[in-house]
Amino acid sequence: MGMGNYIDRIIEADVENGEISGADICVIKNNEEIYRKQYGYSDKERHIAMPDDAIFRMYSMTKPVTAVAMMILVERGIIDLNDPVSKYMDTYKNPKVLSNGKVIDAKREILIKDIMNMTSGMSYPDSNTLAGRIVGDLYDVLQKEQREGKGRTTVEWCRELGKLPLEFNPGEEWRYGTSADVCGAVIEIASGKRLSEFMREEIFEPLGMKDTDFYVPEEKWDRFTQVYEYTEDGILSPYECRHLGITDYRTLPAFESAGAGLVSTINDYKRFALMLLNDGEYNGRTILHRKTMDYLRTPCVGDELLANREWESQRGYTYGNLMRIMKDIAQAGTLGSVGEFGWDGWTGNYFFVDPAENMIMLYFIQRINGGKFTTINKLRNVIYGNLGEYIKRFE
Repeated sequence: MGMGNYIDRIIEADVENGEISGADICVIKNNEEIYRKQYGYSDKERHIAMPDDAIFRMYSMTKPVTAVAMMILVERGIIDLNDPVSKYMDTYKNPKVLSNGKVIDAKREILIKDIMNMTSGMSYPDSNTLAGRIVGDLYDVLQKEQREGKGRTTVEWCRELGKLPLEFNPGEEWRYGTSADVCGAVIEIASGKRLSEFMREEIFEPLGMKDTDFYVPEEKWDRFTQVYEYTEDGILSPYECRHLGITDYRTLPAFESAGAGLVSTINDYKRFALMLLNDGEYNGRTILHRKTMDYLRTPCVGDELLANREWESQRGYTYGNLMRIMKDIAQAGTLGSVGEFGWDGWTGNYFFVDPAENMIMLYFIQRINGGKFTTINKLRNVIYGNLGEYIKRFE
């Protein structure tokens, strides 16, 4: 059996067991696809087989695109990563922080590099913390406005986030949260363009990413995958709720979430990943230059700030610029390379870029809260462990 057979066995088992409805996977080595296949259904209720141009909700795989957009402005001297966010939105001036249930002055302002590294103190909605509950209440209000047709723009949404107390002083801890959305507002203000317009002009069109946007046009709805939830009683059911201020994707939203709002295909996102692999260039187009790329994939968060991070998928990784970066493969417990980087999304999409092996993996599914972590590890191990069968092809 070869790599493809092993991959088939892993993914087909998840489809047959009802863990996922379908999947699309792509492995690229030395800029050549060495494996690509679709499995199961993009919509199992309507018996629509997974096409090779299926459109997926990216959720947090939006974040690496946002990081690149920010670094374009940094490279051009428009943004300084050491700038305070309050330079762009006044609601971030003189931030407050929660301390033992009290609201006190933060020790310093939030900087651009804080929102690029999740060290801002800003949280996602989380019932387990006071800061998380407060931001959750705001999301409830803003999403109610969306349902009533009064949706706020990206900048308006993020101005409201800036009024909330932080979970901790900027730079003192790491917390996954709304920082990336604030990056989007800063990009809009600094560029003078809507986030979607900036990304389209600077990233999507140059790379030929024709199906990537913050909504799905009507003529593409037949390719838009159904998203599912795996219930406590082990049933895979369509998920119809909204999450993190994301609308139904049928029209361009007022709030373009830089942390979670994009849709894309593997055909598109592999172009973005190839650009990251090839020092900012793809098919003759330069998105970022080499030294900017060096910074983009540099660990920017100290180990002490990540000590309490409990995600299985982040074992062995450090963090920087809205992405994970592999630091310790022994701690990760998976085959890989130091310096490999990438991210994943709430509905199970996952990718990595490995400069040492000149390799990319993209695995797309549509199940909220992700698929099984063990599936990702098995796929990684199969891909890395069976590279030998392809070596002669590239000699």
